[in-house]
Amino acid sequence: MESLDLNLLMALHALLEERNVTRAGQRVGLSQPAMSSNLGRLRRHYGDELLIRVGNTYELTPLATALVDPTALAVNVVDRVFSARPRFDPSESDREFTLVASDYVLTVLGNPLMRRLAATAPGVRIRFLQINVPRVDDIDATLRSTDGLIMPHGFISTHPYTDVYSDRWVIIADPANPALADGITMDHLGTLPWVTAFRGPTAASFAIRQLTMLGIEPNVEVVVENFQSLPFLIPGTSRIALIQERLAHRLTAVGGFRLHPCPFEAVPILEAFWFHTVHQADPAHRWLRETLTEVGQEIEHEPGNAPH
Repeated sequence: MESLDLNLLMALHALLEERNVTRAGQRVGLSQPAMSSNLGRLRRHYGDELLIRVGNTYELTPLATALVDPTALAVNVVDRVFSARPRFDPSESDREFTLVASDYVLTVLGNPLMRRLAATAPGVRIRFLQINVPRVDDIDATLRSTDGLIMPHGFISTHPYTDVYSDRWVIIADPANPALADGITMDHLGTLPWVTAFRGPTAASFAIRQLTMLGIEPNVEVVVENFQSLPFLIPGTSRIALIQERLAHRLTAVGGFRLHPCPFEAVPILEAFWFHTVHQADPAHRWLRETLTEVGQEIEHEPGNAPH
């Protein structure tokens, strides 16, 4: 380790992402000879070529491929260590925060959050990463490499959080579906075809899990990897879908679907901002948490958008 320094870590990160010595050098402000020298040092350290020329391009060796994710995580952690400050002034900051969230959360929270930042922290940037099953399954790594994840209670229990806003589940269906002329019943939930989001052991919503506990196994016909697609797969079909009410209200302009109350007491949704303990004392992160809580309170009191 005595022969290594942080500059090599940054060089490795650039080489693994760019897969080109010249572009990697430009990315970190080094000449092509200087970056070639760094690549040589890295090759000696690992005893591996890392980058192999194939025609006019470079390909990563198996070891280099395995280093992509941990190197990105290490660079992120180092950046946070050296960007820490004893105080945080949002009006003067140009910090970028990275949040993991679903398309549903981005639709409901994104615009109110950015309006708040435009007024109080115009230089602050938010980078939203799409939530997915691997990021939730490896939650410790996800929270170490980002500022946090916005997700309802019930999936994460080992990390600190702050509650943001609440919501509830509704059923959407084609308004011309003759089976639902008199409303939706529990029998319909077991007989009609479904379109669901994120189907899987660690991805299914708690409301879907409730149904199975009540002895109803949804007849899933379509599975999508986001919530906003659900209404587009309803018109002209007999399908039904479980969707967050706040999102459904925002998508009514899409048309082609009708909202129905759940025929069972679906567990309410409480969206929370989950974060790693390494961020606990960071003044900037504390400001972010407080801002999310305040914006969540605004959402709770929005006229016409609150669950009813």
